[in-house]
Amino acid sequence: MFNVRPAAGPGAGPGAGPGAAPGAGPGGGPGRGMPVPKQRARDTKATLVRIWRYLSRQRVGLAFTLLFAVVGTGLGLLAPYLLGRAIDHYILEHDKSGLLRLCLLLGSAYLVSGLASWLQAHLMAGVSQRTVRDMRRDLFGHLQDLPVPFFDRTAKGDLMSRATNDIENVSTTLNQSFVQIVASAITLIGSLTLMFALDIWLTLVCLITIPLVSWASKQIASRTRKHFSEQQSSLGKLNGFIEETLSGQKAVKTLRRERIAVSQFSEMNDALKSASVRAQTLSGYMGPVMNAMGHLTFILIAAVGGWMAFEQWTTVGVIVSFLNYSKLFSAPINDLANQYNLIQAGIAGAERVFELMDAESEYPSHPSHPHPSPSSQQSGKTVHALSGDVVFDNVSFSYRPDKPVLQGVSFRANPGDVVALVGPTGAGKTTVINLLTRFYDIEPEQGRISLDGEEIRSLDKDSLRSRLGIVLQDAYTFSDTIRENIRYGRLDATDEEVVAAAKLANVHSFVRKLPHGYDTMLTADGGNLSQGQRQLLTIARAILADPAILILDEATSSVDTRTEIHIQQAMETLMRGRTSFVIAHRLNTIRHADQILVVDGGRIVERGTHEELLAARGFYERLYRTQFAGEAI
Repeated sequence: MFNVRPAAGPGAGPGAGPGAAPGAGPGGGPGRGMPVPKQRARDTKATLVRIWRYLSRQRVGLAFTLLFAVVGTGLGLLAPYLLGRAIDHYILEHDKSGLLRLCLLLGSAYLVSGLASWLQAHLMAGVSQRTVRDMRRDLFGHLQDLPVPFFDRTAKGDLMSRATNDIENVSTTLNQSFVQIVASAITLIGSLTLMFALDIWLTLVCLITIPLVSWASKQIASRTRKHFSEQQSSLGKLNGFIEETLSGQKAVKTLRRERIAVSQFSEMNDALKSASVRAQTLSGYMGPVMNAMGHLTFILIAAVGGWMAFEQWTTVGVIVSFLNYSKLFSAPINDLANQYNLIQAGIAGAERVFELMDAESEYPSHPSHPHPSPSSQQSGKTVHALSGDVVFDNVSFSYRPDKPVLQGVSFRANPGDVVALVGPTGAGKTTVINLLTRFYDIEPEQGRISLDGEEIRSLDKDSLRSRLGIVLQDAYTFSDTIRENIRYGRLDATDEEVVAAAKLANVHSFVRKLPHGYDTMLTADGGNLSQGQRQLLTIARAILADPAILILDEATSSVDTRTEIHIQQAMETLMRGRTSFVIAHRLNTIRHADQILVVDGGRIVERGTHEELLAARGFYERLYRTQFAGEAI
């Protein structure tokens, strides 16, 4: 399961872009933590069944792979039999022509066997890669459908490890081990059949060691699997730490935590090393044990077969064939032992991937979620249009049962109103937005939130968010052109509509000065644009989306005064005629709001217009005077 440290408190802010996910806010909201590796009981059989469901989609490729495996391995099984015949019927009888014909037949068999084995490997590579492609597609699609709280409580590094390393382990196992397993099964069955045909007593001698081999394999397997799971879990923790440290490199350097980060990394790196050594060492016993069993079988057959030859109960050719078949019989077991690490890593990786796929989606009927949870609720009513009438009626909420974030919050925003939320960090402002966007939901006993008279929990999340627009303080851009970054607000928008939205958002003025204009490529963090330019770009994206309800989360708190003016102008254009919620630390930006809600300690302590709240000489007035005095200084 995805076990994490408990959240620290309220304050998760919405993520980038319209309808995006929130991140942990300064208030300590549903904070991200490294997963605690508390693994559930492993069910190898169930995991293999689920892998087979993906693998069976490639029926044609599998059928031809098996066909060529049978041909290649079957022809290889003829060699010991032909060698025995050569000794008994041609070499001892001095039949040179017969020996030549048999050698030509043997050479042809090896040639066709080699060609069949190559075709088998070629086909299996395609089968395995298409299978893993489907798994990767389903996993990524399911990640998009997971609710925001899941990402708030799960480390990104662990998710990356499952989506990359674990998937790659499955790919390697399928590509290398599946062919080996198929060939080994054919070799075992074929060699055992031919051994019985040659001599039943020598076959029984060969089978004496099977119970011992099975017992040893079971003992090693039962102890090894958990160590491979621990290895993958440790790898996920290490990836998460690396990702978080690199993302926060400025903070690490500013706080002079480089040596502490190195120390923490070394601790996690050592834990991964220890887990890997335990897994590799224990699984490494398998090969020597299987080899020892094979050698014991060979010695027993040589001894018993030699005695039978002395007694003239069998021929030299039969004994030679049998010794070769005993090697063929033990070879698959040895091969599987050598593949054991790979197989265990693949199964452990698949279990972690399927565990992530089993996390409950917030869109249980969405087509990208192939296995809806039967306990999930229906998606709800489709939102075709919204006038923007928003009502919070006595709403209470907490991310953790022991720490309420909102308590008895009630307000109404009429269509077209601008509602500002102000208050100290951690007061609950962003939580109001989280509930409005349905990133989190309240229970019926926690109050009621309605949009245009409809209870918000009865509305389909996806269609609801399509009518919401969000502009964040941390403007997020994608690795694409400026044109496509704006078009992300509405994917079917024309180039003309993109440019029109850019002009309204004051984006066009700086874009046209760039060498490639709207075709300028941006990095994922928008490093080739200033903070203000990125902010204007996200406003253009929201204008293009044409939302019914707009959410502005501290959109001007990280820019200079001149840029703030451009952003304010763009925001005024964007808010015109729309119900808008503004979270702002700069109180001078919300003086014209229709309603200002002052939030403190999870409650609305004051409400009114800017002038009314200043006249009341309460919390807002003190906050405003303090900020104004600070700006004057």
